Amino acid sequence: MNRDEVARVLGRARGQLRPEDVGIPAGDRRRVLGLRREEVATLAGVSVDYVVRLEQGRGPHPSAQVLGSLARPLRMSDDERRELFDLAAVAQPRDGEITLLVRSSIHRLLERLEDNPAVVLSAKGDILVWNAMAAALMGDFSLQPVRRRNLAWQRFLGAPGRVSAGEEEHRVTAAQTVANLRTALGRYPTDPGLLALLRELRTSDDFRRLWAEGSPTPWRNNTKTIDHPQLGPITLDCDAMHLPDADQTVVVYSAEARSHAAEMLALLKVIGIQELSASRTPGVLPDSRSSQSGAISDR
Repeated sequence: MNRDEVARVLGRARGQLRPEDVGIPAGDRRRVLGLRREEVATLAGVSVDYVVRLEQGRGPHPSAQVLGSLARPLRMSDDERRELFDLAAVAQPRDGEITLLVRSSIHRLLERLEDNPAVVLSAKGDILVWNAMAAALMGDFSLQPVRRRNLAWQRFLGAPGRVSAGEEEHRVTAAQTVANLRTALGRYPTDPGLLALLRELRTSDDFRRLWAEGSPTPWRNNTKTIDHPQLGPITLDCDAMHLPDADQTVVVYSAEARSHAAEMLALLKVIGIQELSASRTPGVLPDSRSSQSGAISDR
């Protein structure tokens, strides 16, 4: 491992990004041009100390999972990612594994959707990238450990979120979630992240029952009602667009023009993003000190 060059590559990538590139409000008192180490650590799901040691050329030998977690929020291109893995003397994930890297053009697309909440999902339902409106609507995903930024994990093992669903909608979407995982397993039977997720999900009685039923319930575009803590219930159209080359999905929430929901989205754009900005002290994301204090394996 060439520690000095790994440090250079990571520092260069961090310095080339702006906070708004990754959905972080810049704030008025910001003095750093690029991302802060605390911000990279939170988005990657590793400790700040780990990022500091890597950038100082004295860190431990990182795993492929950790390198991928760092490359993703740093928006490294395929060439930059390859350079990072080569310098760290780590083999890149093989073909046939689920890709967690979102290409730059999709990042730009989400930035353009400044009036609509939007997220990018992996083949196994990981929430990979989101824009500021999505964080304002659904909550700040960066506060969650990386392994919990997954729709299936949140549905079967997590606490109730802001999505408000009746009994029938809950039944259908739960079945869709399991069907998507069955499809993913067929495409990526040896993907270690998917296999680990399935092992954890099997601790849920509901998941085991739906998995055993094995009914094909493909994803369909529909409406979602989000129970926002300040604005109350907001019913939005939810459209999913598949990216076949990366096997990823862009999910966009929208509302008909001049509808009540459209008015709520316009209000959310103002108060929601202001709330995100106000909750962050300069240079530190919310709860970053406590959430980053554990070992990387805990994330």
